[in-house]
Amino acid sequence: MNKKQSPSKLWLESKPINAVVQKKHTIRKHGLTWSDPYFWLREKSNPAVMRVLEAENDHFKRELRPLKKTVDRLFREMKRRVPPADSSAPAPWGPYEYRSEFRKGAQYRRHLRRLCGSKKDEIILDENVVARGKKYFDLGGLTISPDHQHIAYAADFDGSEKYSIRIRNLETGKDSSEQLVMSSGSMIWASDCRHLFYVVIDKNLRPYRVYRHERGRPAKTDVLVFEEKDPQQFVHVSRSSSGQFIFIESHGKITSEIWYLRASDPRADLRCFAKRDEGHEYSVDHAGDRFYILSNLRSRNFQVFETSSHRPLSAKGWRLLDAKTGMSAKTDEVYRVGLHAFKGFLVLQERYRGLPQMRILDLTTQRNHVVHFPDAAYDVDIDGANYEFETDMLRLTYSSPVQPTQTLAYNMKTRRFAVLKEEKVKGYDPRRYRCERVMVKSHDGTRVPMTLLSLRSRKPGGPGYLYGYGSYGYSMPDSFGMIRSALSLVDRGFVYAIAHIRGGSEMGRKWYDDGKFLKKMNTFKDFIACGDHLIRSGLVDKRRLGCAGGSAGGMLVGASMNLRPELFSAVAAHVPFVDVLNTMMDASLPLTPIEYKEWGNPAEKKYFNLIRKYSPYDNVQTGELPYLFITAGLNDPRVTYWEPAKWVARLRERRTNNKMLMFKINTGAGHFGASGRFHHLVEKAEEYAFMLKALS
Repeated sequence: MNKKQSPSKLWLESKPINAVVQKKHTIRKHGLTWSDPYFWLREKSNPAVMRVLEAENDHFKRELRPLKKTVDRLFREMKRRVPPADSSAPAPWGPYEYRSEFRKGAQYRRHLRRLCGSKKDEIILDENVVARGKKYFDLGGLTISPDHQHIAYAADFDGSEKYSIRIRNLETGKDSSEQLVMSSGSMIWASDCRHLFYVVIDKNLRPYRVYRHERGRPAKTDVLVFEEKDPQQFVHVSRSSSGQFIFIESHGKITSEIWYLRASDPRADLRCFAKRDEGHEYSVDHAGDRFYILSNLRSRNFQVFETSSHRPLSAKGWRLLDAKTGMSAKTDEVYRVGLHAFKGFLVLQERYRGLPQMRILDLTTQRNHVVHFPDAAYDVDIDGANYEFETDMLRLTYSSPVQPTQTLAYNMKTRRFAVLKEEKVKGYDPRRYRCERVMVKSHDGTRVPMTLLSLRSRKPGGPGYLYGYGSYGYSMPDSFGMIRSALSLVDRGFVYAIAHIRGGSEMGRKWYDDGKFLKKMNTFKDFIACGDHLIRSGLVDKRRLGCAGGSAGGMLVGASMNLRPELFSAVAAHVPFVDVLNTMMDASLPLTPIEYKEWGNPAEKKYFNLIRKYSPYDNVQTGELPYLFITAGLNDPRVTYWEPAKWVARLRERRTNNKMLMFKINTGAGHFGASGRFHHLVEKAEEYAFMLKALS
């Protein structure tokens, strides 16, 4: 085999593979007939398919070889920005303070606790020990029993997102023999600390059943307490902030239903909080004698309601809390996305003018205020370690493109901040960088937010890197974590840009609605408008603009490239959802029926026509293509490996130039790539080395 042959040459000249390629797959839909020449790549058990994937990985290694020094240099830079040893801020809960840490050189965390006032740590779980000898590891969840005597933890060892739950006695440090398999990783303890509620996935990886497990008994004796039969609904378990209730939440794309029981009575029958009604989404928390509900019952940007926890009323009887507290003004501008209860306060997570904010309601005085932050663009979230219910202190996680991550304690009474911990980044000086937020005019006049990071000393022109997502209502965070690795590009003269395009929820629920279903083209046109702005403004040289996205963001860059092939000189697409039409027409695939609420069902001609118009695989034209860097995960349950593999095959077939087209298949990982805090940096260094070469 000639080492200089490209994978496309291999396909043409290898007789066994060629024989499979010739197998025709004809598709008929809505009066149209067409063939898919690469449909056969779905046959994972076919040796010919694996030979093609191996050839692609061999080709990737050859293409990467001249870039190895750059990759190594970038990796060293990125690794240097990650503290070799790091610890989270201790979080009090009962008699203990809990925290997690990375030891020097470790890939995974250790989870620790110490008695309040003590300096002696106790290891409750060392992920490095659990992951030892495994190519991949992900901790899907860890929950501590209310008496602090046991933990339950969920682990995935191949990226398939099939978790196994083990229970550990913290006094002995030993795991019990029972193992709860095929879990989503969602689990919660009852107050008796003997019963654990956990979620099981079906053959399509949909979380659909909740079982009650009794500690010390075999898994076969577990009791099924809830089953969700609607294939478009996902199940999750949680516990109220007060600790008094266990919630079983069934959420679809646009519909919610929550069942509950008292945590002190795990064998009690479930009660439905509010029966599902198509389009009604809600979440619930508890404090005192009230349930607090975040619901889109009367406003698509969500409002806060309350009802008695002793005799909760149906949705029609909920009382609007906003009206009583003066929070209901400008509901079209304020998008409420989350709710967390404390004994005396209610914390609302909101978005206002494209940025996140926190609103605090004092449940005693019924007065509310908004917590303000200093940066032009930033990200703030409720820290996951708010374990205490009877406290005035709210823990927040805050960062911005120029501010490394901080753990903050905010006193909800005095309105004062304390910094509990700030991420230390070696060699980083925020004064060297400029962070801006601009509003870009899109094709229909809509103003789209875009966040820019660059060196203050940077001159106009030069290279640029545009990142986007724009699906599922997910808002791209303006966080330091988003750009930490990208500082290696910024330091080399790049403008790093985040496009907050429609399809996300940055500007409210309408922002999401205007980027899905029949309005999906807005997503791609917004992204293109952001790219055009970078060039028209003179920030980026028209020959040196790159773009990147992953999953649905991979679809974004693929569709944008098809629409405007001359705009981007280099494109990175990670686990890209690019074979959209074929996937959405195949209801046998695990996630397809669920996705109808996002993309539409192509059984309806109007959705079929639109998906066919933008699906990246179906719209590759013959002509010159930009430099391309594409990845896939062999075990990916979300975007199956064959989507990017088929796309790459068609790109190779139809391109008329010979720019680098690099395709890497992670054979031991899934949708999220390599695990471990350093392994994934290697993959990021490979992509950035590619960008530096392509845009030099």
